[in-house]
Amino acid sequence: MHSGLSSRTENVEQQAAHSAADHHFRLAMPGRLPRPEATWPAIWNWALCGWIALGAAFSLRGAENESKPSPAGTADMRVFNVLNFGAAGDDKTDNTAAFSACLKAVIDAGGGRMHVPAGVYNGRIVIPPIETPRWISLEIVGESQPASTFGTVGRFEMQNNNSIVKCVAEDGPAVISAAPASPQAGSFSGVNVVIKDLEVRTCNDPRIGGIDLEWAQQCRLENVFVNSGIYNVQAAKPTHGTRGLVTPAINNGALTVLRNVIVTGYHTGIVVNEHTDGENVVVASNIDGLSFAKAYHASRFGRVGAYRCTNMITVTGQHGFSISQLNMEHAGPGQTDDNNAWQATVNDINDPDNLGIADVNYWVVLGNVGVSEVFTRNGGASILTRRIGSVPAPADKTGNDKNQ
Repeated sequence: MHSGLSSRTENVEQQAAHSAADHHFRLAMPGRLPRPEATWPAIWNWALCGWIALGAAFSLRGAENESKPSPAGTADMRVFNVLNFGAAGDDKTDNTAAFSACLKAVIDAGGGRMHVPAGVYNGRIVIPPIETPRWISLEIVGESQPASTFGTVGRFEMQNNNSIVKCVAEDGPAVISAAPASPQAGSFSGVNVVIKDLEVRTCNDPRIGGIDLEWAQQCRLENVFVNSGIYNVQAAKPTHGTRGLVTPAINNGALTVLRNVIVTGYHTGIVVNEHTDGENVVVASNIDGLSFAKAYHASRFGRVGAYRCTNMITVTGQHGFSISQLNMEHAGPGQTDDNNAWQATVNDINDPDNLGIADVNYWVVLGNVGVSEVFTRNGGASILTRRIGSVPAPADKTGNDKNQ
């Protein structure tokens, strides 16, 4: 009986809302059409008035529909909150099992979003293998864009008011990793990994990597901050060969997109594999900032900020790439001490075996001094470099710029 009354009351309320919308529409419409001799501006004003009124009527009805809950099976049903699987962002609980349970739910749903609310979550996120020909998109999304605590001078505390996934283990996989589809070499997992609005944290002189997506099919990272748990200027020299980010190494169906990605405090900041497209990428206080691995397909970067790295750009395999603006700052007088002397830049380009084929536009600042024309390269005979505002400077056979 009660439900029947509720249903009738709801119908009356809907009819009242529709009547109000229709009444608003009739009031707003002009009482008559413009005369045939009316000018085009008059006709246009009449039509505009009508469209505004019509839009208002539909807005009232749209607002009514939006107030209703989404029916089962809509996109909202594919968002999975880690808290619902037992995770706790208290910087104490090991959330690895909770993360795995959440990932399983996403995969069982055919893909979707793993939501990580604000908090510090200890543990690892290990994306299980997706056997091809199955192919899904899996998102790992935090609450909001993390505070990007990096720089070239001073001391700052790392902030804990974002969505942070943290692991300080001494061995094992990276904080976030994608497992290969099978133990056989070359078996990539059929997953497009999307990571957004997230901070990934290890420890000073990290013993494990930050994000390792080498075996993923595709990836997109946006507003992601990978760090070693300390402001980069105070970071100790990395001694364990760890890597902050490894992009997918596949060349078939590859799609790697990096947007607003920052990596600090690792031996290698970012390992750049096939088809990488980057914009607003920062590598700070790493031994090797960007490291270009062997690739058949070229990579492209827009703006790259490289600060206090031993080698800003390193090439380890034949790779074609371009960097539209490589903005660098070298540690200047009085800006290093016994702990961070390793952050004094040795090479802006380090390509001792001349494997890179590239175009690079650069700008250099020396800390505590200002704009600098000093640009140092080791090898890189096939890397064309140009200081912004000058003529391109090809290297000679030894890799040295001809205009230096």
